[in-house]
Amino acid sequence: MPGSLNEGRRPGGERAAGARKRALRASRWSGVLLALAMQSNMASAQRVRVTNIADVSFGLISNLQADSRQSQSLCVFSQGTGGAYSVSASGSGAGAAFTLSSGSDALPYEVEWSPQSGQATGTSLMPGVPLTGQTSAATQQSCNSGPATSASLTIVLRAAQLSQARQGSYSGSLTLLVAPE
Repeated sequence: MPGSLNEGRRPGGERAAGARKRALRASRWSGVLLALAMQSNMASAQRVRVTNIADVSFGLISNLQADSRQSQSLCVFSQGTGGAYSVSASGSGAGAAFTLSSGSDALPYEVEWSPQSGQATGTSLMPGVPLTGQTSAATQQSCNSGPATSASLTIVLRAAQLSQARQGSYSGSLTLLVAPE
C-alpha cells in the first residue's frame, strides 16, 4: 500500500525508524534558560554580597550523547571569619528540585559550586542543603579591587536526561542563598 506506514518496512525497520526520530529530535532540540537569583536574610545582607551573576543559557543543544555544562565566575564577598560562608541552592521544581520545564515536560539538572573562580567543575549541591566551609578571597563587596571574581557556579545537564527529554524550550529558576559563617 503506497503511502502507508508499512511502506518499505524491513526486518529491524522499526528500530531504524526510532533512531531516525531520535536524530531528528536531537537536531531540533531547543535551548535552556535558567534565571538565577540571590536571596539573603536581613541580618546576613550586610555581611555577604554576590555580584557578577548572570542568567545561564545553553542555547541549541545538538549533542545529546555528552553532558552539557555552563560555568560562570562570580564575586562572593563575606565578612565571616576569614571570608567564610555557606551556600545553598533551591530550584523551581517540586520540593525545590533542580528541574527545568517546558510545558508539562521536566528536565533535571545539577548544580556545582567552587570557592575559586574560573572552575568548570565543583562540589555538587543538593536542593536546600548548605555547603559549609567555603572561603572567599574577595576583599571588596563588588570585587572592584583585589580578585575580580571569587567563586564558580556550574550548571550541568546530563546526557542521560538530555537523550530522554522531549524537544522544546526549557526554563526554570535557581535561587542561591549565601550566608556568612
